[in-house]
Amino acid sequence: MTTSDFNATAAVGADGAVTPGHPQPLGATVTEEGVNFSLFSELATRVDLLLFDSHDAAQPSRVITMDAEHHRSFHFWHCHVTGARPGQVYAYRVDGPNDAREVGTRFNPRKVLLDPYARANINSLWERTSALGPEDNCAHSMRSMVVDTAAYDWEGDQPLRTPQADTIIYEMHVGGLTASPTSKVASPGTFSGVVEKIPYLKDLGITAVELLPVFDFDERQVLRIGPDGLPLRNYWGYDPFGFFAPHTGYCSDPHNFTHITEFRDMVKALHKAGIEVILDVVFNHTSEGNEHGPTISFRGQANEVFYHLWPGDRRQYMDFTGCGNAVNANHPAVAKFIIECLEYWVTEHHVDGFRFDLASELSRGAEGYEMDVPPVLWGIELSSILAETKIIAEPWDGGGLYQVGRFPGRRWSQWNGPFRDEMRRFVRGDRGLVGTVATRIGGSHDLFHRTGELATNSINFITCHDGFSLNDLVSYNHRHNEANGEANTDGAAENHSWNCGVEGPSDDPVVEALRVRQIKNLTALLLLSRGVPMVLAGDEFRNTQFGNNNAYCQDSPVSWLDWEQAAEETEIHGFFKAMIEFRKAHPALRNPQFFSERRNERGLPDVTWHGVALERPGWDDSEARVLSYTLAGFGDARDLHVILNMYDQALDFELPEVPDHRWARAVDTAGAGGQEYAPPGSEPLVPEYTYHAQGRSVVVLIALPEQEVTPR
Repeated sequence: MTTSDFNATAAVGADGAVTPGHPQPLGATVTEEGVNFSLFSELATRVDLLLFDSHDAAQPSRVITMDAEHHRSFHFWHCHVTGARPGQVYAYRVDGPNDAREVGTRFNPRKVLLDPYARANINSLWERTSALGPEDNCAHSMRSMVVDTAAYDWEGDQPLRTPQADTIIYEMHVGGLTASPTSKVASPGTFSGVVEKIPYLKDLGITAVELLPVFDFDERQVLRIGPDGLPLRNYWGYDPFGFFAPHTGYCSDPHNFTHITEFRDMVKALHKAGIEVILDVVFNHTSEGNEHGPTISFRGQANEVFYHLWPGDRRQYMDFTGCGNAVNANHPAVAKFIIECLEYWVTEHHVDGFRFDLASELSRGAEGYEMDVPPVLWGIELSSILAETKIIAEPWDGGGLYQVGRFPGRRWSQWNGPFRDEMRRFVRGDRGLVGTVATRIGGSHDLFHRTGELATNSINFITCHDGFSLNDLVSYNHRHNEANGEANTDGAAENHSWNCGVEGPSDDPVVEALRVRQIKNLTALLLLSRGVPMVLAGDEFRNTQFGNNNAYCQDSPVSWLDWEQAAEETEIHGFFKAMIEFRKAHPALRNPQFFSERRNERGLPDVTWHGVALERPGWDDSEARVLSYTLAGFGDARDLHVILNMYDQALDFELPEVPDHRWARAVDTAGAGGQEYAPPGSEPLVPEYTYHAQGRSVVVLIALPEQEVTPR
């Protein structure tokens, strides 16, 4: 291709003076005189900056060629365009040696590339198929937009820095929260829609929302045609291309450059309600996929740097993610990109934390092997800008690397997969788990203590976006993913679920009552355990996905929250809210430390384990399905006694005597219709030092001083 061919389709627009500009910072940076553009590409021989007059212009109005003599500083290509302003639509073409087999380069000057550091992108003309193959795709390309990040009134807002021990996470999908017409919001499925639901979130009592990916992803990508003949698309968003850019599809007015404003408005409103914002971030792979995927940005500018490639044939991509490629996160340029991205979201958008999808992939070195000291993970941990930011790892990847309890670093919290699986099995009625359950209740000392971590390094969860909802966990024995178009072979085959006797919805009142109790049991265990609890959005009102445990492609009522259900399901919602309040009221449940046999003023150890008989927990009983324990309160905090009876029959449990105190019932999941929880100050006294606990129930007693109970 000749130079004249390269520029043949570019119209000549108004000229602003072009100077060499500066290599740092990368991306498009607004200055007093114009905009500085900078792009990383180590092996490129030429970079063209394309300027478009509008978001839907088929061709650029101006092409600025950056030559190596004036516009290159080592790895960076840069220029300053006088007169360019926020709202300018732009993109790149990059040329260089095309040696995919030996070097891994995939330069193609016909392809229009996004700026990896772009603060906003636009997809008005985007057709994914046009980014495949070698042909020119300018008329159907995505473009980036110049954004002035300084032009916003934060009204004094700052990240909230809620202590880890006091955090209760609500995992939710920005679109799915309000996409259903039942949400009755003005802008369904958007950042603005979230704002309208903040009163509900605040009333529930959660302290943080964890948002499924909000980095720009290709919502138009058709994965396959579903059994109903309709296209299935990327709904969850775990396939990003724009890491600095809020997702275009979550903006109510993206063509007017509202991406950042709408996202910031949401963060500011959540902060005013005392709710932190944690982003689920995907740095382990990108939307460009394998060697057959589209060229969007990284592939066309530095393929050999950004991705893990097979040494013997660098045309092939290593895949530790199950998504076609794997990011070479510990290359210095990529580590810089990831850390600067995180710092940007904290400094410019006041984000409170991050959950890292398939985080173990980020611990792999250039050839794919696990590193003892991964630079990018330690860089994140030690960043002064991120020092008070929550960092949460999903400590495994799709290539078999499993790091629960041994994830690199000390500050990282980790999704506790064993907590999920063992609590599900225990509540289902599996035998011989009481020792393991006790360990999970105490913050998973077996996983985290060896490296000097705390109970709060454990993110405890029963359900998350990936798997059954809580309602479906007690309603289905098997996955029902036929709607995904993969012959029901996708999603986890083993869910440790139990349908309570009927597969799917049931009108049997006995089955229904058991399901309600099992939901309460699982919820109580989650909120009574040390560590950081995470709740899946909609579980608090029995949201169902109709047995689908892998709804990644279901942008439909399968995944959308049904707010009519939320209004009708008051019993479970009330129990969730009550258990959240109970956790907040009792410091013994939120202590960040592991149990240590420290004694309180009444001589009680911080925990004492029991079975039906005091101090006989049945650690070695392979048939055991019960556990009880006493938690000591320190200072003004109450002592608590918890009974877990997962047998299917009622049992009498001995209760310990606490000097000058009486036991009163705060929680009993065998109660129904709001009787399972006693509001503070109304807890009924337990008359004897035994408690008759119904089968499949959780009971929580609080110790009240004699002087408080005598008048009753």
